[in-house]
Amino acid sequence: MQDMQQVKRPVVTRSERIYWGDCDPAGIIYYPRYFDIFDRCTTAAFEQALGMGKRELLKAYAFAGFPLVDIRARFLSPTRFGDDVIIETTVPDFRRSSFDVSHRLFKDGKVAVECSETRVWVVQDPNDAMKIKAAPVPQDVIARFAQI
Repeated sequence: MQDMQQVKRPVVTRSERIYWGDCDPAGIIYYPRYFDIFDRCTTAAFEQALGMGKRELLKAYAFAGFPLVDIRARFLSPTRFGDDVIIETTVPDFRRSSFDVSHRLFKDGKVAVECSETRVWVVQDPNDAMKIKAAPVPQDVIARFAQI
């Protein structure tokens, strides 16, 4: 079993508007658009915790990103064109090279979508520039999440 660092993690909150281009012909959000929103929220959580944009983050930590390796979602109620929603994002668990991200999307104060992701901290493979490989999440990153 991997060593897991579980600490009470703060929540990063963002607001989004559901636009016409996010929706199907019935005016209900097309479900993959939620995953775009959640991806932006994950990036925003890292930017807030580390105090830098993603471009600076990639350079400062000399890594290749944090690709998604697992995602699960529960769709509890639909959102539609023109809805303003609030997304709460937290990073509850860090392991050696992977971490979990949780999102809750609220419409009118009620949870409409719940999503959980697992992502992996990766670097460019020194033996093959066309590949990436998992690397330990820097302790500084973990510590800074506890401070937001």
